[in-house]
Amino acid sequence: MERARIIVAMSGGVDSSVAALRLLEAGHEVVGVTLHLWDYPDESDHGRCCAPEDQYDARRVADHLGFPHYTFDRRELFQRVVVDPFVDAYLEGRTPSPCVACNRGVKLRQLLPLADRLGASHVATGHYARVVEQSGRPTLHRGRDARKDQSYFLHMLRSDELGRVKLPLGEATKEEVRAEALAAGLPGAGKGESQELCFVASGRYDAFVEERAGGRVRPGPILDDGGRVVGEHGGVHRYTVGQRKGLGVALGRPAFVVGVDAQTGEVRVGSEEALSSGGALLAADSGFAEDVTFPIEATVQVRARHAGVAATLSAPDERGEVRVRFAEPVRAVSPGQVAVAYHGTRVLGGGTILRAER
Repeated sequence: MERARIIVAMSGGVDSSVAALRLLEAGHEVVGVTLHLWDYPDESDHGRCCAPEDQYDARRVADHLGFPHYTFDRRELFQRVVVDPFVDAYLEGRTPSPCVACNRGVKLRQLLPLADRLGASHVATGHYARVVEQSGRPTLHRGRDARKDQSYFLHMLRSDELGRVKLPLGEATKEEVRAEALAAGLPGAGKGESQELCFVASGRYDAFVEERAGGRVRPGPILDDGGRVVGEHGGVHRYTVGQRKGLGVALGRPAFVVGVDAQTGEVRVGSEEALSSGGALLAADSGFAEDVTFPIEATVQVRARHAGVAATLSAPDERGEVRVRFAEPVRAVSPGQVAVAYHGTRVLGGGTILRAER
């Protein structure tokens, strides 16, 4: 690729910093961009972005490497597209995928127009994934480092968007990236990995939802697999399919959440076997690569850290919904999560799970 102006999405963390470093070393003109997405209430001196790294650390990296850096306020958009739907989903008995929502509706959807404003031809991120040209078309693939692969979170990108996306870390391992950051003396090179959602730093999703529920939390019964009431709960938002700890009931045997019904307020618990599903129905917002023809034989991940299972995806029905049939039972398929289909390392597309099919 000839020298180009490329904007790099920067959080101040190691991955995005090394992505910028690699592009500079390849001879490109780099412009750093940070989207200010969230403010932690206990920080009075400055806000944080998607984090835990913040816009100030990103600026330090840009200054160290000698390229311009800009911060754009997208807090209102993040609240509307990510945070509010996150709260709504839990209150409606679903388990949301906020990182998918953020990449789909905030980050890349904002960065591409910003690239146009800044005169840049491409957008680069620190995701561990690859863009590979196949039959003259850019396609999305898993990153080489299987432990860090983040292609799942980018599954919604169209080929025209992939043609403008650069993923400098796609062939790298985390160890290699860390070593490069240390060797270059980048600010923040020794930072650890974030394990929690950027906007729920405490990890207490239930408390976060309750603070923003606006009176929508209501108690209800906990039922066993025979339909008997075995306990009471303080709100369906505290429960997700597959959950074992913190159920508030003792059945004398291992029990798991097998269903959540926000309309009736019922939480159902049962055996681990009751968590198995033979398929799933995907919402009409599903998106697949332009060259995909149905039915699809693929490996499907039903959540980000799922190993994947062989499955068949049917053509969208009259409502645009896609039915997935698993070759073997899958545990804890959760409405609200995202199912992503792969052929080998290539991402074919995916969609939000409406319901599991037993």
